[in-house]
Amino acid sequence: MVAAIIGGTGVYALKDLELKPETVKSPFGDVTVDRNDDLIFLNRHAPNHSVPPHKINYRANIKALEMMGVKRIYGAFAVGSINPDFELGVPIILDDFIDFSSGRAHTFFDEIKQAVGHLEMSVPFCPVLSYALQTEAEKIDLRVRQGGTYASVNGPRFETPAEIRAYRQLGCDVVGMTLCPELPLARELGMSYAALAFSINWGAGMKPNIEFLDGNVEETKAAMMRVMIAALEVTSDDQCTPAKIL
Repeated sequence: MVAAIIGGTGVYALKDLELKPETVKSPFGDVTVDRNDDLIFLNRHAPNHSVPPHKINYRANIKALEMMGVKRIYGAFAVGSINPDFELGVPIILDDFIDFSSGRAHTFFDEIKQAVGHLEMSVPFCPVLSYALQTEAEKIDLRVRQGGTYASVNGPRFETPAEIRAYRQLGCDVVGMTLCPELPLARELGMSYAALAFSINWGAGMKPNIEFLDGNVEETKAAMMRVMIAALEVTSDDQCTPAKIL
């Protein structure tokens, strides 16, 4: 049972693992991943971060993973904190989102057949995979925050102070540019999904200027990857419940 990790800004490869490149020809475009028998790593921004968030071929990425037999996915995200309680540098196990993105191919259901094609999203993130992240983080003394709502925006520009205030008032804790439609697409194809978001800056207006986190950033990102890999090793496909398609 092969599982996948999708890397975001600053997470472009999995170190210390023997993975080989492979290209999958999906109906939506070719996708190149690194893999072994048990694990697939997909860099959503491509080498050298050459693909901006609004240009990512989300449908090709997710369809390719399904074609390779993936049922469990962990996503890694670099985000900005917009809730003062969400301190920088502490990874967050996300549990909800609001999608503010637009103009993206956001579904596989371009046609509704016999009124079936509506994704049920009462529990967006897989509780089994999320709990495994918490458990494995504790084992290596990685401090994580349990629960947080992600505001998914288009980018590539950063948000205005007024937008950040609006997202915060709507209950969002962090803001990023790539969770949607990645997560809903995975759920449409029957895959379970959980995520760690790494906050690297405060949202616009919360400080005089946007400044990125200094310190042991690489060490924390490496720990996040270790936690994800360990969590995939202690979970299995049959522990997760696919989303309902109504």
